Amino acid sequence: MARLRYERVDKRFSADAVAMDGVSLEIEDGEFMVFVGPSGSGKSTFLRVMAGLDAPTGGRIFIDDEDLTDAEPKDRDLAMVFQAYALYPHKTVRDNLEFGLRMRGMAADERRERVERIARTLDIGGLLDRKPAQLSGGQRQRVALGRALVREPRAFLLDEPLSNLDPALRLHARTELARLHRSLEATFLYVTHDQEEAMTLGDRVAVLRKGRIEQVASPMELYRRPATRFVGEFIGSPSMNLYRCRVVRERGVRLETAALRLQLDEAAPSGLEDEVWLGVRPHDVERVDAETSGEEGRARAGSEADAEGTVDLVEPRGSDLLVRVRLDAKSDRTQETDGDRLAIVLPPEPRVEEGERIAVRFPRSRLHYFDPNDETRMDQ
Repeated sequence: MARLRYERVDKRFSADAVAMDGVSLEIEDGEFMVFVGPSGSGKSTFLRVMAGLDAPTGGRIFIDDEDLTDAEPKDRDLAMVFQAYALYPHKTVRDNLEFGLRMRGMAADERRERVERIARTLDIGGLLDRKPAQLSGGQRQRVALGRALVREPRAFLLDEPLSNLDPALRLHARTELARLHRSLEATFLYVTHDQEEAMTLGDRVAVLRKGRIEQVASPMELYRRPATRFVGEFIGSPSMNLYRCRVVRERGVRLETAALRLQLDEAAPSGLEDEVWLGVRPHDVERVDAETSGEEGRARAGSEADAEGTVDLVEPRGSDLLVRVRLDAKSDRTQETDGDRLAIVLPPEPRVEEGERIAVRFPRSRLHYFDPNDETRMDQ
């Protein structure tokens, strides 16, 4: 297998269309690296530049410390699997799998042995005499992957290979990919727009935005310690709640919005100035239960809560409820903004109803703070 490296790589299609902006990144031998990001972030270009299908406008590409920036795709010994499977429709599965080996002049016996071994690995041994039109989408996806695997290349580049599959088959194929990576100990570069897929498959995940890498880290590091506001909002489902807060220094440190009053004191991060982006994940928000009804219960909840509001929408998800809350304003500002909204994940029981009043608190140890200017993480 291979170690791959981008060294200060640029790819510009025009002055306004920048797909890679000074990217430096090393992928270790045998690593499963996932590129994830929204549409237009440069994900597919990262693969195409590595494969030699697109030439960089600056920087260098290395494979095992060999500078292959100007090398032809055929000389890089990389296998690429695209979103469109691009199988030869007039050839059988066996012929599709053998095609690249035949073009290299491999002996017939060796071709047959390698194709049958990969077919067993991918559970397509019974399909070798069929043509692509006789296969399901999942079977065609496995054949396309097999065509790459049978070559035994230095690394595999996969560009959203599962996006055409239905959800159940996509989950199965994702499991198979992870198993294949473990068994082959191969280097994988994988592109997806699905952050759940990225978190499931990647040894490390590179979050891309406008041709730049916002953060490269393990899946759990991305979730627990996002380096930027963008990463915090993009990684995790449902998305992180974010509020631009005023910093008030009055009997300690307090964060304020129209709906929030959070007393931080010793939990405040260093470097706070006049404003800060506050993030809290829906799974981390805690509901404050009032054990008694009426004024006494409301007073008890209010004394512990950081915010209160009215349930706008309840989305049952089987194992939990996604509850969307319209928070009460605590200032004289009358115009409602997005900052007055909150998403919270709760157990399915006791049931929460639309229109119900709810009080919540934000555990200080699970809050995230981002600089209001460059939106980078502030350590606490």
